[in-house]
Amino acid sequence: MFKINYDALGIAASIACAIHCAVLPLIMTSLPIFGINIIKNTAFEFGMILLAAAIGLYSLRHGFKRHHHKKSPVILFSIGIILLLMKQSMENYTLIFLIPAITLIVAAHTLNYLNCRKANHCHTEDCNH
Repeated sequence: MFKINYDALGIAASIACAIHCAVLPLIMTSLPIFGINIIKNTAFEFGMILLAAAIGLYSLRHGFKRHHHKKSPVILFSIGIILLLMKQSMENYTLIFLIPAITLIVAAHTLNYLNCRKANHCHTEDCNH
């Protein structure tokens, strides 16, 4: 049966967000000529943040509840999402917030993945396996 690795999906969404925020404005400045405006589109930006948050929270919740019971991935992820939201509200500091935000989000997913792989699956009665 095919299983989705939500940590890998979360990492991919975070990297896609970083590429969008850092590279797209440099390469795709001609998009508004064609009526496409995703470069400073607030709805699109918040949609990307919400997508990353939804995928990340699902993945981290699954890892926490079913495998490792460690809060550190959730804490790193939460700080990363907060930094992404700060990036949106302070346009002059985009890269100052973006780089640590994406780093923390990717680190949270990587840590969650590694913790899930190390878990001995013999925890307390709240485990679902």
